[in-house]
Amino acid sequence: MKHSSIHWFRKGLRLHDNPALLAAMTDCRELYPIFILDPWFPKNMRVSINRWRFLVESLRDLDESLKKLNSRLFVVRGRPTEVFPDLFKEWKTTRLTFEADTEPYSRQRDAEVVRLAAEHDVQVIQKVSNTLYDTDRVIAENNGKAPLTYVRLQTLLASLGPPEQLVPAPTLENLKNCCTPCKDNHDTAYGIPTLEELNQDPEQAGPHLYPGGESEALGRLDLHMNRTSWVCNFQKPNTEPNSLSPSTTVLSPYIKFGCLSVRTFWWKLTEIYQGRKHSSPPVSLHGQLLWREFFYIAGAGIPNFNKMEDNPVCMQVDWDDNPEHLRAWSEGRTGYPFIDAIMTQLRTEGWIHHLARHAVACFLTRGDLWISWEEGQKVFEELLLDADWSLNAGNWQWLSASAFFHQFFRVYSPVTFGKKTDKGGEYIKKYLPFLRKFPAEYIYEPWKAPRSLQEQAGCVIGRDYPKPIVVHEVASKRNLERMKVAYARRSASTMAQVEGRSGKKAGAKQKLPAGASVAELLTKKPKTQNS
Repeated sequence: MKHSSIHWFRKGLRLHDNPALLAAMTDCRELYPIFILDPWFPKNMRVSINRWRFLVESLRDLDESLKKLNSRLFVVRGRPTEVFPDLFKEWKTTRLTFEADTEPYSRQRDAEVVRLAAEHDVQVIQKVSNTLYDTDRVIAENNGKAPLTYVRLQTLLASLGPPEQLVPAPTLENLKNCCTPCKDNHDTAYGIPTLEELNQDPEQAGPHLYPGGESEALGRLDLHMNRTSWVCNFQKPNTEPNSLSPSTTVLSPYIKFGCLSVRTFWWKLTEIYQGRKHSSPPVSLHGQLLWREFFYIAGAGIPNFNKMEDNPVCMQVDWDDNPEHLRAWSEGRTGYPFIDAIMTQLRTEGWIHHLARHAVACFLTRGDLWISWEEGQKVFEELLLDADWSLNAGNWQWLSASAFFHQFFRVYSPVTFGKKTDKGGEYIKKYLPFLRKFPAEYIYEPWKAPRSLQEQAGCVIGRDYPKPIVVHEVASKRNLERMKVAYARRSASTMAQVEGRSGKKAGAKQKLPAGASVAELLTKKPKTQNS
């Protein structure tokens, strides 16, 4: 039987290593590659113009690649559950294929689409290719629970063996007996959306540093993979958060949209590592892909993963509600140039270094402002090109010491951390040009400069640039005490649960070392995996 197949592109906006797409082409009479502009996303997620632009470019590139196979991309507008019944009837569909997704909305949506397909006698094929491993299988191997440490994940994956091998990109041979019926009004009915259609003003977009699309992704991958020595010696903590040009690959946006297959990246690295001395996880490039896997599995296996409340692994903290401080942080107006330069780069370019994310996340939460990580998660969700539901939630919990990472006494200084790799403040001068005339001595702490020097530099603190909204030394000490209380409360709650399970009376005193309080015990360095 020859099928009329719909392949539904979602995150996997590529032809290479796309097993669901190949499945659609097998024994196929007619192929309809589609992308659905689902109104749920702009209504329920914050999306910056930079990310919209990246998506539009990725769709345009995908359409151009399909044209070379005598096919086209059909961009459909509407809710998937509403458009599919019509498409099934109009195109006499017998098969629907798509890449499996693990996010809560995606699972709910896909389950409903599978039900609708069954009603229309449409076969559904889902393939795992957005992650290195099948997240459900990893969770099953761990007795039905997501692993909570990187080391545990490594142990589980070692038992499963390496990721599956790549599947080849389709060629004209795959479609020799198959066609994509296109009408003359294709571009009108199913064309790539413009930014204007998406209610975006192109004039508001930032610098065009990272064009979207599979072609760009593969070109950038090859560029980096040709740097054999750099790839082998790569260690994430040794890269610079404030270098003027990125000190890492910036392939994350391409992996997020599936323009680059994560498995392709993995096997390219494996090929380069072969027979050469190289760094190892968690700091190597393989290690970075395993971090992605770690948070994807956590997001798939932990209820309410992107929230504090009803999230079983997340510390319950009484964060402050301070809209003014949140706005100052988000807009790069904290009065700390290193923090503000990072947030300015994020807002204009859509990407910041991993360690820069650490610095601003720590500053917003447990370090200085004591604002909930959920608020920071929303800002990153909007502004990052690589905003990814699972990774965003997981990293914010990590950096706020709410889950996974518990060394809450290790705080990033908004002054000294940046100086380690950029003493002269060149990064600050690039993103906050009104501070460029401050000498290196004051560039990280311009409020300490004499008034005469501030006037000479053309930037008076408190008038042209804000004073620090908090005093770091004071705020960080106060927040450290508040974090101790939160951990002590959680420890007491855990003890009570243990007592309840063991039949002891709830509230019975626990034996602690002489003279020690729970809070004091918590200040000892726990054995945790550091990022």
